[in-house]
Amino acid sequence: MNKPRHGLPPNVGHLIRDPNESKEIANPSTQNTIDLPTISVSTQNIMASGQTLGFIGCGNMGGAVLNGLLNSTFSSSSTETTPKPITRFIACTKTAASAARLQTKIAREHEQLIKIVSNQTVQTMQESDIIILGCKPFMAEAVLSEPGVREALSNKLVISMLAGPTCSTLTLLINPDPSSADQPHVMKAIPNMGAQFGQSMTIIETPAATIPESMVAVTEWIFKHVGAVKYLGPEQIGLATVLVGATMATLTLPIEGLLDGCVAEGFKRADAMELVLQGIRGLSAVLESGQHPAAVRESISSPRGCTIQTLLSLEKAGTRSDFAEAIVRGNTHLREKM
Repeated sequence: MNKPRHGLPPNVGHLIRDPNESKEIANPSTQNTIDLPTISVSTQNIMASGQTLGFIGCGNMGGAVLNGLLNSTFSSSSTETTPKPITRFIACTKTAASAARLQTKIAREHEQLIKIVSNQTVQTMQESDIIILGCKPFMAEAVLSEPGVREALSNKLVISMLAGPTCSTLTLLINPDPSSADQPHVMKAIPNMGAQFGQSMTIIETPAATIPESMVAVTEWIFKHVGAVKYLGPEQIGLATVLVGATMATLTLPIEGLLDGCVAEGFKRADAMELVLQGIRGLSAVLESGQHPAAVRESISSPRGCTIQTLLSLEKAGTRSDFAEAIVRGNTHLREKM
C-alpha cells in the first residue's frame, strides 16, 4: 500500500487521542477497538524546538487552548520528557482590559513562559514562529490587512481557529499575490472549550500539499495536547465546526431543562447537577462502546415505566427535530460566511 503524504492513513478522518494514551478508537460496527496508524511524520525529529507560539486574539477560546497547553506540557505534574517544539508564548489581546483578565488566568508557575500584550498585532507576529488566529471571525480582514502583517507572516505557520473564513481566503488577505515566494502556510484547526481541561475535540482541515510536514506535525502536537484530534476535508469543516463548537453551547439548554425540572420537584440544583453530570459520563461510555442511541433508549425504557413517559413528552414537543434544525441552521449560517 502506498504511504499517503504526511504519513496520514488513507482515511484522514481518523481520531488521534492524547499523546500519552493508546491510539485506538471504538469501532461501532464491531464494538471492538482498532489500532490507529502512528503518524509517521516522526514529530520529534522534524519539529524545530524552542519555538514561540503567538496568539492573535486570546479570549475565551484562545485562552482555553493556551491554558490547556500550558497545563499539559509545562505544569510541575506533567510527565512528558520529550523535547517541546514550543517553549515560549505571546498572547496579544485587543484591549488592555482583556490582557489584564487573561493575566489573572495564568498559573504562577507558567508566568515566565508567556508575554501578554494588547494592541500589538504586528509585533506579536514578528516575534512568533507560529501564529494562532483567535480573534473574532468578522475581525479577520481588519487584523490581517494591517501594514506589516504580510512581512511578519512571510513563510510562517498560521493556524486559524476562526469559524467561517477558509484557508485560501485568509492567505489572500495576508498576501494578495498567490505567486509570491513569501506566502504564509495557513492551516485550520477548530477546537472547543474543553481544551482548557484537556478534553477538546479539535477538527483539523486536511493540510494542503504545500504545507511542510514539520508544520503539520507541530499543529497536531499543539492540539493533541489539549484533547483529541480529527482530520476532515475542507468540504466538511463547516458542519464539523458547528458540531464540535456550537453544539457544546446548544447542549447546555437540555441540561438546564433537566435541572429546572429537578428543582421544581424538590431537588437542590447542585445535587441535580452532580447526578446529571455523572449520567452524561455514563451515557458517553455507553455510546463509545458502539451502542446506537435508539438501542440505548429502548434498553432503558421499561413497560409502564417513568423513562418512556419522559421520552413521549420530548417526542411530542418535537425535541429531536428541533436539534436537527439547529444543526442545519448553524451550518447554513456558517456556509454563507465562508
